[in-house]
Amino acid sequence: MASVYLNKKRKKRLEQGHPWIFAGEIERMEGDPQPGEIVSVHAHNGMFLAKGYYNSRSQIRVRVMTYKQAEEIDESFFVRRIQEAWDYRQRMLSDVNGCRLIYGEADFLPGLIVDKFGDTLVLQVLSLGMEIRKQEIVRALLAVIQPKAIYERSDVGVRELEGLEQTTGLLHGELEEQIVIQENGLKMIVDVVGGQKTGYFFDQQENRAAIKDYVKTGVDGQPGSSVLECFSHTGSFTVHAAAFGAKQITCLDISEHAIDTAIRNVEINGLEEEADFEFVVADAFEQLRVWEREGRKWDAVILDPPAFAKSRQAVPGAIRGYKEINLRGMKLVKERGFLITASCSYHMHPDLFLETIAEAAVDARKILRLVEFRSAGRDHPKLQGMEENNYLKFAVFEVRSRG
Repeated sequence: MASVYLNKKRKKRLEQGHPWIFAGEIERMEGDPQPGEIVSVHAHNGMFLAKGYYNSRSQIRVRVMTYKQAEEIDESFFVRRIQEAWDYRQRMLSDVNGCRLIYGEADFLPGLIVDKFGDTLVLQVLSLGMEIRKQEIVRALLAVIQPKAIYERSDVGVRELEGLEQTTGLLHGELEEQIVIQENGLKMIVDVVGGQKTGYFFDQQENRAAIKDYVKTGVDGQPGSSVLECFSHTGSFTVHAAAFGAKQITCLDISEHAIDTAIRNVEINGLEEEADFEFVVADAFEQLRVWEREGRKWDAVILDPPAFAKSRQAVPGAIRGYKEINLRGMKLVKERGFLITASCSYHMHPDLFLETIAEAAVDARKILRLVEFRSAGRDHPKLQGMEENNYLKFAVFEVRSRG
């Protein structure tokens, strides 16, 4: 086994829990590891620190798999790790019918994502080290979870940074014609083949349940609020709002397929008669300006946009995007109504996110009261020492006019 020795003056990120070792942190190497091969990692003085898989093609040269020198990285290793992850979800979640089963580094399986949709697992392999061990991972998933189907959605650009091609396909079993999961007691249709990412966004699951108090009554105190969901995808917040008593709901997304699925999600829950629904296919930035000119207002406006910043270089543009969409959103909130806004861009750090919203409020002549600030749910645990997996910001503001 080849060995990696780290610089003496490096920041002790590894010891603090961060499982990535970058090229610039390496002082020297002993041996000539092949891409994806397991290497041992040592401090400059030779003290053993960890073992992980190596990739000379990536700026992340080593991703740590274990801190135990004697632990072998074999199929039984993956069985143990997956069992631990499954045990954790069963302890933490009231319903494990649909959840994130493996959250990469936070579950000590760096470069691997697995989502559970009933009896179907969707696997996403993000790194060379996991790609090489994919068959071992599949066998371990079958041993622990015993799913009827495993489908791969490794169609993400980050694989190219690892020297890998994007790929999708069935790895085990047969897919059901339509996959429906239960979330917070509600049914949701999941498109694992054509949907975004793995087919559904579990990170907002607990936040969707948390909107109940913000939509059950309007600003006039009467039962049933009006709600606008922007960037709705398949209408998960819309369905929750209807179930929680909202009486007028507008669901907006740029994708016609997403809106069609949102309509089906309302129907399979038997909610079509519970509220007055309006489904709109349009660009949110443009449509919100139209509604502002028309003088429309809602008791609650929900903004859950895609990541505007996928790299540090994209942050200035993301700031402009978040400021613009939040400014437009808060102008459509009734006096003393709620702006419910999120960011899934890691590079948009919490303080910067809140600062950007504050600047939008100045331009919109609004005063905001922060009611609640949340992150991803418990099936997305945050590894201490690794800020990269603490990416989701979810804030609820009461909106008041200034002057």
